[in-house]
Amino acid sequence: MKKIFSLFVLLLFLGSFLPGFSQEKPVLLQLDEVAVIDQKVMIPMRDGTRLATDIYRPKGDQPVPVVFSRTPYNFNTYGNGELNSRTMQTALEWVKKGYAYVVQNERGRFFSEGNWDILGLPLTDSHDAFDWMAAQPWSNGKIGLLGCSSTAEWQMAAASLQHPALAALVPQAYGAGVGRIGKYTEQGNWYRGGAGQMLFTSWLYGTQHDPLAPRLQAGIGQEDLLRLERFYDMAPEYPKVDWKEGLSHLPVQDILKNVNGPKGIYEEMITRKPNDARWYQGGLYHDNMPFDTPSMWFVSWYDVSSSPNIALFNHARTNAISQLARDNQYLVIAPVLHCSFTRATENTVVGQRSMGDARWNYDEVITAWFDHWLKGKDKGIIAELPKVTYFTMGKNVWQSADVWPPKEAVMTTFFLDSKGSAATRNGDGKLLSKAPKTDAKDTFRYDPMAPVPSNGGNVCCIGNAIQGGAIDQQEMELRDDILVYTSDPLETGVEVSGFIESVLYLSSDVKDTDVTLKLIDVYPDGTAYNLDETIQRVRYREGYDKEVWMEKGQVYAIELTPMSTSNYFEKGHRIRIEVSSSNFPRFDRNMNTGGTTYDETKGIVATNSIHHGGKFQSKIVLPIVKK
Repeated sequence: MKKIFSLFVLLLFLGSFLPGFSQEKPVLLQLDEVAVIDQKVMIPMRDGTRLATDIYRPKGDQPVPVVFSRTPYNFNTYGNGELNSRTMQTALEWVKKGYAYVVQNERGRFFSEGNWDILGLPLTDSHDAFDWMAAQPWSNGKIGLLGCSSTAEWQMAAASLQHPALAALVPQAYGAGVGRIGKYTEQGNWYRGGAGQMLFTSWLYGTQHDPLAPRLQAGIGQEDLLRLERFYDMAPEYPKVDWKEGLSHLPVQDILKNVNGPKGIYEEMITRKPNDARWYQGGLYHDNMPFDTPSMWFVSWYDVSSSPNIALFNHARTNAISQLARDNQYLVIAPVLHCSFTRATENTVVGQRSMGDARWNYDEVITAWFDHWLKGKDKGIIAELPKVTYFTMGKNVWQSADVWPPKEAVMTTFFLDSKGSAATRNGDGKLLSKAPKTDAKDTFRYDPMAPVPSNGGNVCCIGNAIQGGAIDQQEMELRDDILVYTSDPLETGVEVSGFIESVLYLSSDVKDTDVTLKLIDVYPDGTAYNLDETIQRVRYREGYDKEVWMEKGQVYAIELTPMSTSNYFEKGHRIRIEVSSSNFPRFDRNMNTGGTTYDETKGIVATNSIHHGGKFQSKIVLPIVKK
């Protein structure tokens, strides 16, 4: 341990005897008793760029495995004159379990050198970091990756390198690392169905470092870095922004400029189309890349990316190179918001809906997972763990399955029907189990200057613009630009668990527009809780490698990106979908012009119609579990 750090530990120890000092021993003192602490180790990459790394490892000469976390976030030990106990608490837990805990900043972040590019960092950084850790005398040569969100998103592409030291993954809420997987071309959550997800606009405001911001000189030594970290952690202070207002600014490309935000990569990324070649360079995982690492995947129902995350789990089970890897993919799906797994309580409320006791033994399972793959121990509780552990809302119970969707799930079609007046929940829109014979259509106006506001849902990182989770939709459903289709009250309870498919037949008087859809659980008293939502930008209906415009008077089949859920619709409840052309600011607004969207300031009103019955059987297909 360096002299400066040792002196601080001594001062903290002496201070613990002063009157009024907490009787609980500070985490730093606990860590100092059991760990070798080596901070601001500058690990060199092959191009000479050095990445700032803090290492906490058990005392003694016995080589140990590594739990590695790489992040764009600030993990500096000191901040605002106080100790960052969160990082050290995590380190203490893993050191006590017999692991080295290593946390590293991505290039260009805080004390790490180089230039930062979210979703585009060179994969060689992962390979070089693995090389360095595996070669250390205190390492047993086995590395496991652990993290949530941005600390997880890089894991899959790194695993595609098939480094011999990488033994196991634990990615949590990892959708920002999924590029293209099966039916999903989200490019790291930047898109859904070709429509822009606005979460990155607000997230990058508080994350990207302005290129003109002060930086430390290249090549600075560890001793100086240890001194500087005490009072200068390089974390910018961003003024708070009211994102309910901020995200409404047009054009979209100027939103950060309008709030005096930092310059950076946003202005370039907002110009990319869904199949831009730049998405296929750097840190995103795509389904044409190899994968062969045992993985414990964690997903949540009200995260921004539950569907592509689950699709990636299925892809790994089917396409991993070795049978060993194919047999060792596990999935856990919790009923919580983004990265909120361990926040579940005896009464977990997500938005406005109670999920009951949604707690789960995450720590025990993750520890057993790493003990097996990094230490060679027996599987322990992993041997009894089902391949899929999922929480069913409505019933509020944890369930298990061998595959996803559960093998008992039967894809069951519900057809849209009305007499032409499905607008609002007071309209005549219905969901029927039999295909209606008569052609009909429901028409509404979509004005991009007055879009349907997002109300709850599957969100992340969007500030105060949206409250995530299950929120009663009744008031929203009085808007005449929302079509509402509802089943009769259910005669028996129905479990819907799996991917939800939908095809809607659309005509419009504009060359391009969006189609949105929500799945709703309607209680007998009218309370209507949202379960999942999706969108399709119509120009991409034939694929993301081309734009195809509509012609007035033509009817087009629009297959929407699949949704996912596990929900029990109790007896007397009704199944409902909402159809519209906007869900803002969850997704950016289609200006209906056929333009590029990101640089447009004016839109035109679209008159859109959903056709159903006869030769245009608009439908939603639900995976109903028969047990």
